[in-house]
Amino acid sequence: MSFNVTKMVLPWFFLVGLCFPVSFEVENNSHSLVDQAWALSSESMPLTSNIFVDIAKQQNPAVVSVSAKTKPPKTDGRSRNPRRPGQREQFRDFYDKFFRQQPGPRRDDSPRRGGAGSGFIIDADGHILTNNHVVEGADELLVNLDGDREYTATLIGTDPKTDLALIRINREDGDNTPFPYLRMGDSDKLEVGEWVVAIGNPFGLSHTVTVGVVSAKSRNIGAGAYDEFIQTDASINPGNSGGPLININGEVIGINTAIISGPAGGGNVGIGFAIPVNMAKSILTDLREKGKVTRGWLGVMIQKITPDLAKSFSLADSKGALVGDVIPEGPAAKAGIKRGDVIVQF
Repeated sequence: MSFNVTKMVLPWFFLVGLCFPVSFEVENNSHSLVDQAWALSSESMPLTSNIFVDIAKQQNPAVVSVSAKTKPPKTDGRSRNPRRPGQREQFRDFYDKFFRQQPGPRRDDSPRRGGAGSGFIIDADGHILTNNHVVEGADELLVNLDGDREYTATLIGTDPKTDLALIRINREDGDNTPFPYLRMGDSDKLEVGEWVVAIGNPFGLSHTVTVGVVSAKSRNIGAGAYDEFIQTDASINPGNSGGPLININGEVIGINTAIISGPAGGGNVGIGFAIPVNMAKSILTDLREKGKVTRGWLGVMIQKITPDLAKSFSLADSKGALVGDVIPEGPAAKAGIKRGDVIVQF
């Protein structure tokens, strides 16, 4: 298996949510983080001899299952597989299996279908971070906490470009009980070889904890512009999407998102990917306040200056970027940038 050839990887690539119900697990905000590099500290829970046991006990209460319910659209019976927008051909069987799509026409009152993934609570008010592909297109969101407590949830904001979403638990009137939540660490400080713990609900099996190491950082898997994943061998499978990847200090350092599987599909083969938590932290304010992420853009397509291009443009060296195209009415076009311009300083 090689990452040099994108076409070899994508067919075996699975977003790991959208399957069965998800798991729930967390850290209580009453549990303090570490006193030492290799030990968790908690006033309410004594340490055992195994740090992974402590992490599982303390973090489980804040990890949740997220079920996305959607009402199937009407079909004319000619297509047994209505596709999600942007769904690649190789994902057809995957979505068929886990969304239980059936042939034939559907009525408006057809039972709601849906997939599920994981998520984790990030504050006492019940805000939950998960993957966008877990909640995308949902008409109704259900959240299950540790102890089989079920709540409905409201979608607060989504960012398809990073595959992140923010939802909030709907409380009953007068219920101000604080929720347990997980603390977010600093993924920039993460080192290859560090121990990590993944918590989620793979294949509908709740309260599942797996352990591994950080296999690589800034991994490009061809998922889009914001493609700098943490690679881990901690077992991640369908249903883990949106669940936390946790360091030995009990801090979330990633959001489990995808796996690479074998040619025949199936489960994890020791190559899983998580979105760095710092990427999530950088967009949370936008998701809370605006429901989406606003990004700056130039409106140009650029390419690298090769030695041959540098020679043809009479440039002293190959530093800079060649403007290959300009989007009409975009910021760059309005600033006077034209196709064929060479940008040497920004």
